[in-house]
Amino acid sequence: MQLTSRPHPGATVLVAAERIDQASAGEFLAALQAELKQHDPAAAPVVIDFAGVDYISSVGLRALMVIAREIKAGKGKIGIAALQPLVREVFGIARFDLVIPCFDSVEDAIAKLST
Repeated sequence: MQLTSRPHPGATVLVAAERIDQASAGEFLAALQAELKQHDPAAAPVVIDFAGVDYISSVGLRALMVIAREIKAGKGKIGIAALQPLVREVFGIARFDLVIPCFDSVEDAIAKLST
């Protein structure tokens, strides 16, 4: 699992890659929390680019839920962009798209979350 920050005007874009499963979910959550300490989610929406994520397990979804709660508690907005087909299926089955809005692209997420 990898998480990097990509500069983008008007949003905090975090780029996730590889698998988010039992072995990497803790590292994923810690990396998300570290990134959010450097950015103010209330000032600009947080978009997590999942184009490079090919698998996510329930513990990965839990990590996202923890982050979503933290961001929403701070009056911020969060979205997930560019889900791969398998990951989109997992989100759909878990109805996780009701927890965090999902978008086709980073640009679409930023446009919708910035309003």
